[in-house]
Amino acid sequence: MLKLADLGSKICIIGCSCSGKSTLAAQLANKLNLPSYHLDILAHYPSTKWQRRSDKEFIAAHSKILQEPQWIIEGNYSICMQERFNQATAIIWLDLSPLTCVIRYLIRCFKNKPHRAGRLPDAKSEFSFFMLKHILFNYRKNSLKYQKLINTYQLPIIKIKSLGELNHYYRFWQL
Repeated sequence: MLKLADLGSKICIIGCSCSGKSTLAAQLANKLNLPSYHLDILAHYPSTKWQRRSDKEFIAAHSKILQEPQWIIEGNYSICMQERFNQATAIIWLDLSPLTCVIRYLIRCFKNKPHRAGRLPDAKSEFSFFMLKHILFNYRKNSLKYQKLINTYQLPIIKIKSLGELNHYYRFWQL
């Protein structure tokens, strides 16, 4: 297992929606004293039903973050993933099963915590049939694309396949 010190100061966290990326990013940021950025917040307008910004606007904001000397960035957005990986010192991939993520998504929607890490500020709604469909049917296809890209990098990569394994890392890193 990689120690926290082995991850460096530019950490990417990717994975299926509702796999725990935002929570892990917040915990690591607190422990390592690094700024964390949630790409869903960057990619959508606040106070909406997850209305997407233009790709141009999103990529400009993403590129600005990459200029920072250190960061934890969580989220996928393959449109700018390669640029992010090019500067990363480590990648953590939460590759949980889509069924696990759907259950976590439904629980998230039911709880509707206004201050949860990664939540869009003043979002009008958490639930969306589009998101359910995305988790169930798009993630596996996207994960193949992510794996192909990740295979081109020589940097520390942690691929976590279950909630039990994720909890093990939380304990190991004392988060």
